[in-house]
Amino acid sequence: MTTDLLKTGSFAILHFIVGFTIAYLLTGSIAIASGIALLEPMANTVVFFFHERVWRRFQGPSAA
Repeated sequence: MTTDLLKTGSFAILHFIVGFTIAYLLTGSIAIASGIALLEPMANTVVFFFHERVWRRFQGPSAA
């Protein structure tokens, strides 16, 4: 469980950086890029956490 949380946290940070950069390049607005970069990765981070948990169930106990 701890590894899942650490992976989720590092994924969230990377996702925020990428999301902000792309949104800023597309809009030229720091405010809009910040909003997009906060909302979209937040949703994806939650989905990613559960995605990892589901995959672990299919991989069995040796994957832990």
